[in-house]
Formats: sequence, structure tokens, C-alpha cells
Amino acid sequence: MLLAELGDTRLISSRWLRSHGYSNSLVARYVSSGWLVSPARGVYMRKGGHLQWEGVVRSLQIGEGVSLHVGGRFALSLAGHEHYLRLGEAGAITLYGPARPPGWLGKLSLVQCFEFLGRGGFDLLPLSFTTETPEGMLSEHGLAWHQIAPSTDALVCSTPERAILELCDSVVDATLVYEVDALMQAMTTLRPQRVGQMLQHCRSIKAKRLFLALAERHRHAWLPHVPLDGVDLGRGKRALVPGGRLHPTYQITLPGDLDEHLA
Repeated sequence: MLLAELGDTRLISSRWLRSHGYSNSLVARYVSSGWLVSPARGVYMRKGGHLQWEGVVRSLQIGEGVSLHVGGRFALSLAGHEHYLRLGEAGAITLYGPARPPGWLGKLSLVQCFEFLGRGGFDLLPLSFTTETPEGMLSEHGLAWHQIAPSTDALVCSTPERAILELCDSVVDATLVYEVDALMQAMTTLRPQRVGQMLQHCRSIKAKRLFLALAERHRHAWLPHVPLDGVDLGRGKRALVPGGRLHPTYQITLPGDLDEHLA
């Protein structure tokens, strides 16, 4: 029963096994019998299974009930924007949620690494993901089911409207501003109502001002239709980069050489 439930890519933690009535001695017997293997301490998978990052994230979201989603930089990469991201950075799977993932996540032998970035500047209440979680509920949180390949299970990922704001929240220097600016140039199909909804729930003044300043810079057709009622943009100036140019509307300093960094 357990082995059939696991499939080829699912992982199960010691905590999950205990909560489902599997004693430590029984699990040890499964391991000694060659039915289970432990890719890292505290987590197991079926012998002969395949350790893949998609299966790991699916196991956390659906199997373990951890409120983590793929967002920010990696979600934008999955949406087809990887060529705008910094070389070598798109391989880091950026996870967001209210609580840190289990320790075993960082000990798995995967080519990819995982980076936990907290709530990403949002005040939205965490969701518990199940296979029955409706798309409408996810949509209200700026999330959606995303299928990496036809043969894989879907994962919960940020929509581009949320992912770009999550990335804006992580900006700490001019290099990251250049990256977000290149991404923003390609954001021609964002949905204005969804953007307004995400801006209302975003608590990062820096992220909101940077997002709006760059969207205005690229004169996106959707920007005038974004509802900004109830969106708190704070007060005073924000010095994002030293010696930068102050945006007259959103009062945030941007690098003066942005045009030189666009391909």
C-alpha cells in the first residue's frame, strides 16, 4: 500500500510516516528489506524511484502539506523568461512561504539547489495545498497550478504578476535592478486587475515602487488599467541605489544607465 502510494518521485518524511501509523521499527524493516531508501536523513522514497526537484516540491506541497510555493525568479523562469535572468541563477529553485522548509531539503543530492525567501513581501494567509485546491482560490493569492512537463504532476507556482513583485522585493543592488528591468520590458501581457490585487496585498514599499516605476518606464499598455485604490506606496524617498536617478512619480532611485543594460 505504502509503496504503491509513493510512485516514482514522491518523498515521505519521518514525520509523515509517524503520523500515518508507521513505527520507526517498521520503517527500519522496510529499509533493510530494500523497499525504501533514504536520500537524506529524515526522508524516504521508494527504492528505484527518481530523485527530481519537481517530485520534491510536489511531495512538500501535497504529501507533507507544507505551505510553500515556487515563486520569484524560478517561477519567471518556468514561465519562459529564463533568458532575462542572470546566468547561473535561474537554476536555484526559489521557494516562498510562511515557515522554513524541513532541513532535509538542503541535503538532497540534486543538481538544483533550493532557496527559501520567506513571504516575499506579501501578507496573504497561507494556503494548504491539496489535489482538490480550486484554481479560483489559488488565483486570489496570485498562484496557479503549473505542469512542468506532460508526464509530471502540477506544482503550485506564482503567476507572473506575483512572481515579478516577489523578485522586486529581493532587489538589493543595481545589478538586480538591471535584471528586473529586462524582465519588466517583456511583461507585456500582465493582467491589470491581478496586478492591482497583488499590489494591495504586497507590504514591501520598495517592491511596489520599483515595479510601478519600471512598468511606467516601459509604457506597458496594461499599466493605466491597474487599480491603485488602497495600494499603500508609503511616504518619502527610497534610495534603492546610491547616486541613482530619482523617479519623479514613485520617488525611488533607479540606476541612470538602465538603457545601456537592455539587450
